[in-house]
Amino acid sequence: MKKIGSILKNKDIMSRILFTVLILFVFRIGAQITVPGVDTSKITEAVTTNSALSLMNLLGGGTLQSFSIFALGVSPYITAQIIIQLLSSDVLPALSDLRRQGQSGRKKMEMANRYLTLMLGAVQAYGIIKTIENSTEVSLINTAAGYEWLQYLYIIIVMLAGAMIVMWLGDQISVKGIGNGISMIIFAGIVSSLPVQITKAFEMWVIRSIGVSDSAQIAGTFQFILYILSFLLIVAFVTFIELSKRKIPVQHSGKGGGQTPSMAKASFLPIKINPAGVIPVIFASSIMMGPSVVNAFLGGDSNANWLNIFNSSAMTSMGSNFSMPWGLIIYIILTIAFTYFYANMQINPQQLAENFQKNGSYIPGIRPGIETERYVRKVLNRVTFIGAMSLSAIAALPAILSLTIFKEDPSLSLGGTGLIIVIGVALELNNQIDGLLAGKSFEEVVASGGQ
Repeated sequence: MKKIGSILKNKDIMSRILFTVLILFVFRIGAQITVPGVDTSKITEAVTTNSALSLMNLLGGGTLQSFSIFALGVSPYITAQIIIQLLSSDVLPALSDLRRQGQSGRKKMEMANRYLTLMLGAVQAYGIIKTIENSTEVSLINTAAGYEWLQYLYIIIVMLAGAMIVMWLGDQISVKGIGNGISMIIFAGIVSSLPVQITKAFEMWVIRSIGVSDSAQIAGTFQFILYILSFLLIVAFVTFIELSKRKIPVQHSGKGGGQTPSMAKASFLPIKINPAGVIPVIFASSIMMGPSVVNAFLGGDSNANWLNIFNSSAMTSMGSNFSMPWGLIIYIILTIAFTYFYANMQINPQQLAENFQKNGSYIPGIRPGIETERYVRKVLNRVTFIGAMSLSAIAALPAILSLTIFKEDPSLSLGGTGLIIVIGVALELNNQIDGLLAGKSFEEVVASGGQ
């Protein structure tokens, strides 16, 4: 309560919160505007049955399900950001040089990110259109009117314009509001869909069982309670994973040579169990969607059985009486691989060991240099293994549930991917508010003359 009171008294924080709410309100209005001329009657079915589209719908705050002008959401921007970040890690020399140029270099990289967002958005928009048409066997355009390519171009341009508006709204939140703008837009979309999901579950198990029989009503109520408890358990598990970290003790010695309590300070190098967040899931889903996009561009058979290999929510037939969830298996493997890759990119053991040597820091019991690098790499790989297994389990949960328990309504599947984003953004918001409050307290102390 004391913290809430401090927030309400802080004019800067309140103005930032109100501005963020206003921008999110504008986003939700745009999310309800459907792309003109598009038949949306069958889109919900396609989105709920295709894992890649389902994730895009999640990241867009449910905008794809209604095929609104914001249907692309922030997915192209996030994918472009990941690609630019990967290429700037000593892969593409030109981008690596820009990263080292400070503020001016970052501005140029941001422009490159925006151009790449446009290109990826155009490809992704066409891929979404064809994937929905392939899944529902219903054309989103009016084939009788002719000029089909012009109709496709029109839809793609509208979706691209919407994606750029969403990106601009996110930038406004980052500059004038509170939290990371893109994360806040995703956060608002996910949170707004949770009451709808819980209401649907209540209607399915409790309302429908009323009047059938006493045993059916008891069973339905029990199923709903179990559903809520499972949801809370997933929240607790995701929170535990997000907050868990491995602390490596680090000593900082003084430059004078001797080690005294005033010259040597002990601290920790924290390594999160899940340092990559939800990025591996987004990247894995983008790759899983690639074959469908390529097949659509080449004019291949939209009902080809081999496409199910890249659909994590589908079973691939291996014979008359045998099928395998190859899509789900590939999805899990890609998620684990990208988790390791991104974790090693976030924490570079070689660079860390070099920085330790330059700053006079060391890990107790470990020699500086190559031994420090090996030790950090070993700890990082072990910690990342736990994070990769946890993240892949969370990401695969909706697909597993939609193939087993929630066959009738896959939208009820309990997904941890959205919860990773929600909890991560909530923790980030809490830290930023604490920082703003601490800054205000410091200003008050200075203004009072340190009394």
